[in-house]
Amino acid sequence: MSYDPNKKPINRSRIDDLVMDDKQIVKLLNDTMVGHVATRDKKQPFIIPTTFWYSRDKHEIYFHSNAFGRIRYNANNYPEVCFECFQSGRLLPSNIPLEKSIQYKSIMIFGSLFVIDDPAKKKKILNGLLKKYFGKMKSGKDYRPITDSELKQTSVYKIQIDHWSGKNNWPEKTEQAENNEWPDLNPKWFEIY
Repeated sequence: MSYDPNKKPINRSRIDDLVMDDKQIVKLLNDTMVGHVATRDKKQPFIIPTTFWYSRDKHEIYFHSNAFGRIRYNANNYPEVCFECFQSGRLLPSNIPLEKSIQYKSIMIFGSLFVIDDPAKKKKILNGLLKKYFGKMKSGKDYRPITDSELKQTSVYKIQIDHWSGKNNWPEKTEQAENNEWPDLNPKWFEIY
């Protein structure tokens, strides 16, 4: 048995029953606190965890980093990018070793990475990040507005989304051995995990 991801579109899951629709993907993007951005430098992959926000209007993801560093270098030289975020639930015990699992929802996004240099756009994107994470606090009231000096110390990025897919693997239980193949799992394991 072999699997060739190039025979299907890049955003297609192997298991159709677990596919998330666009509305579910947007909800997970809005609800998730940390995403992972994967870039490269020649053949060397590089991944970072980051805060982010998704713009429904522009169908783009935004995040920031320090003004200098590997992510900035990679963005300037190799625009291909992959983004991932997930939520996890509880562990799922089973009396079949390879059926043990975990509840999760995840998103994979493929696209191009761009550095935003325009100060007004940078400020707007950074304020979007603040709104996602600290939406009840108001700039100029609860905290001072972003300064020009802070903008100069910060790189701001957009991921222009080409393709995305989501997977919802959130069963209540996993498969258990049947037909006396192995004794039933002790119910205590379902309470522990």
